Amino acid sequence: MKKITLVLSCIVVAGAFVACGGGATAPAYTVLDKPAVDLSTFPVDEQGYIVLFDGQTFNGWRGYGRDDVPGKWTIEDGCIKFNGAGGGEAQATDGGDIIFNHKFKNFELLLEWKISKGGNSGILYLAQEVETKDKDGNARLEPIYISSPEFQLLDNENHPDAKLGKDNNRQAASLYDMIPAVPQNAKPFDEWNEAKIMVYQGTVVHGQNGANVVEYHLWTPQWTDLLQASKFSEKAWPLAFELLNNCGGKNHEGFFGLQDHGNDIWFRNIRIKLLD
Repeated sequence: MKKITLVLSCIVVAGAFVACGGGATAPAYTVLDKPAVDLSTFPVDEQGYIVLFDGQTFNGWRGYGRDDVPGKWTIEDGCIKFNGAGGGEAQATDGGDIIFNHKFKNFELLLEWKISKGGNSGILYLAQEVETKDKDGNARLEPIYISSPEFQLLDNENHPDAKLGKDNNRQAASLYDMIPAVPQNAKPFDEWNEAKIMVYQGTVVHGQNGANVVEYHLWTPQWTDLLQASKFSEKAWPLAFELLNNCGGKNHEGFFGLQDHGNDIWFRNIRIKLLD
């Protein structure tokens, strides 16, 4: 594979005050734009999927909001591994989420994952890198999930989040805190699961271990209603509501990322097919 060098510069491309209904106002925010990797330099498999991880290097990958890969992410036995400290999200030194440095619009993403006992993680998609400013004018990077739907990854049997939310909508392959995966067919911790995320012209499907388990439609009244009934509602979190309600921004495209939630997790066979 041709070696890819990530450009380290950063360009501010958007920022505005965003008014929400009901009197709530989201803070000013800025969407960062960094030069993307060239997908034509990545191999394509016999099924027409672009191979995004070669099993040996982090070519094309970087930390969310950074230009390198955090040290807690390593490559082990042909897998991307997050080495957790067991202390919760982003608690490990030199942790944080990672993204593949290219924005995707219509696609089918396939990968395999396995998680440690009691583990929690997620696959984020259509994400933006968003900054706000604190009261002193200092830039603050918002978490990736403020702009991105999440395909939940969880040890359903041993993590308490499996019993929270509503109707099991925080279990593996669910649209986190919004739609439960049905059927719930995740394998136990330390066993490999297959994940699929398909996004096409606003229709989104989550697949797990050969079955389609979630379907919904972005940028519709249904989507807005789902947000309003979740932890990302307009009242609870105006900025998240604004960003997620227009998920993918003006071009309806974004990064996909792998989450640091403080627990060991492994990923392999990461492939994507463009559906444009």
